[in-house]
Amino acid sequence: MPDVRSICAIGLRGQMGLNGSLPWEGNTDPEFTADVARFFDITRGHVLIAGEKTIGAIPDFARNDRTLFVIRRDMQPEKVLAQFPDRVVFIGGGPVAWGAYAPFIRHWDINRLPYDGEADRWFDPQWLTAGGPG
Repeated sequence: MPDVRSICAIGLRGQMGLNGSLPWEGNTDPEFTADVARFFDITRGHVLIAGEKTIGAIPDFARNDRTLFVIRRDMQPEKVLAQFPDRVVFIGGGPVAWGAYAPFIRHWDINRLPYDGEADRWFDPQWLTAGGPG
């Protein structure tokens, strides 16, 4: 079984998404650009598992120094993770992915950003205590 982790950013009240994007998308303030750079630094050399939209948003410069794997709703997390034994695997892509993979995530890396605006997707604290498989 791989070492399964998650890395995400949330707003001040747990905001995660708005209309299918990050609510702070395009914000060039230092805290936001540092968060993006940190994401690419931490996931470098590892596996990033996420939905098609998230994987599709990975820029060209970051595609060769990490393993990218697109997940779909009908895939069983155990079978997906079994493809990456002895690797560090990051689960990305938002609430659907984290809801499915939460029981397998050993380490949550959550960066709280100074965003306090609108959202339609929120971090669910129950993911942190989701029971492990079997």
